[in-house]
This record gives sequence, structure tokens and C-alpha cells, in this order.
Amino acid sequence: MIVVGTDGSVNSRAALEWAADDAFRMREPLRIVHAVDRSPYQIRKFPDDTFLDVLQREGQRILREAEELVRERQPTVEVTTEDIEGAPGGVLREQAKDATEIVVGSQGLGGFARALLGSVSMHVAGHVHCPVVVVRGKQRPVYLEVVAGVDDSPQCEPALAYAFEQAKLRGSTLRVVHAWQLPVHAFAPELSSYDMDEVRTAQHQIVRDRVKIFSGDHPEVKVVEDVQSAHPVEALIDASGRADLLVVGSHGRGSVGSMLLGSVSRGVLCHAHCPVAVVRAQ
Repeated sequence: MIVVGTDGSVNSRAALEWAADDAFRMREPLRIVHAVDRSPYQIRKFPDDTFLDVLQREGQRILREAEELVRERQPTVEVTTEDIEGAPGGVLREQAKDATEIVVGSQGLGGFARALLGSVSMHVAGHVHCPVVVVRGKQRPVYLEVVAGVDDSPQCEPALAYAFEQAKLRGSTLRVVHAWQLPVHAFAPELSSYDMDEVRTAQHQIVRDRVKIFSGDHPEVKVVEDVQSAHPVEALIDASGRADLLVVGSHGRGSVGSMLLGSVSRGVLCHAHCPVAVVRAQ
């Protein structure tokens, strides 16, 4: 099951469209969730219950319109809706327990939207075990390319597996990006004995080894190995300009590490031009 958070904003609509299309491709049911966060309105000694009821009615309206949008876009997708009381980040983390994927808009009116670089990206993507997809509202051409960032650790393999599957379902090319940088002291000749040809060969081998793990099960996916000497965030952001989806891993090293994600994940979430999927290593 795919879960998508909605708050009635433009970017929330984009997330709904993306989730509906992915549910159709993956043949998964879709659950649309709206979080009713009462806490900001309960700080007074005597909360206004009438106003809180208005919040609930507005949430129900948002869900009705979201369901109509999805049914119009993908009539064969099974759709359910839920209006849940709680903070958006906590609601999504709870929903992730039985989800194949979580989808959310990048910014908007409030609720899920305001939580993007707080509860959603930094907390949900670091704590849940399913991919978290962050979608922007900007309309873009279809490029038929999925981009995946890889490094020299096995923790990137779940992200690469997800990227292969997305490329297969979309009939897209998969661009596997590996950006590497030499240690700072490598640029001091008196301290360095690097053979640059050997370094480049070793970096290309990292990508080949990673791709080989999954390419046998996805022979129909065309793979482009993109190895470059650059900062990983810059390389991935550049590649995202010509992609339909950018996939990165999250190492999830404990509570603090999970909450903060990594510098690469945070960087691409803030600046990528296309939707970003963050896939946590198990």
C-alpha cells in the first residue's frame, strides 16, 4: 500500500498525482491521509471547540477533493482516505508501518507541508523502513530517466534496488551517479602519492560492482554509469534537472543520525529539481 499525505496545497496536489501514478504502476492500493493537528490551538486555558470542529470539517473536505482527483487521474486504483488527529510527522511514521511507500508534498499551507524539512524529511525518512518520496508542485517535462546516487558502502543497495524497480516500471533509463573527491591532502604534492588513473579505475569499479548486483534481475533497464570527480550533492542536483525521480539512501545510524539524515540526503531534498525518494538502509 502507498500512503500519501495531503493538506490541500498545490504541492500536496502534485504529491497526490505522483502517488496515484505510482500506485497504478506498482499495482498497489492508495491511502490518502490528512493530519488534524490540534496542538497549536489548544494552548489557551479554554480551547474553542467550535474552531477545532472547523478544522475537522476542513480536513474532510480536503480528503474528498483529494479522492476525486485520484479517481479521475487513475480510475482503477483502489483508494481509501483517513482523517487522523496528530502531528503530521507522527501520523506518517505510524502509517509507514504497513506502507510500501510514503509520498508527501514539499511545501504548502501547513500540516504535512510545513513538516517537510522537519518531521517528514528529517524524522520520517530517517526512522521508517519504506521509501519516502518528496514531490514538488512544479510541472516538468517527462525525461524517462531515473537517477540513483551510490557510494562505496553496501548501505546504498536498498536505494539502488528501488531505483531499478522504478526505472523498470516507467520504461526509463537508470543513471547511476557516483561522485568522488580526493582527501584534501591529496592536493599537496609533498604529501600525495596518488595515481589518478588508478583512482578513477577504482571509482568506476565501485559503480560496476553495485550495478551488477541488480542488473541481472532487470535486464530490460538501460543503465548509464555516471562517475565523476565532484561533490555528491552538486552532481546529484545537476542530474536531477534531467530526471523524473532522484533516489538517494539514508544510512539511519541511530536516533540522532536518523533525525538529521546525511548531508547528501538533506542537500538534495532542499535543492533537487525533481521528486526525491529517500530509501533507508535496513
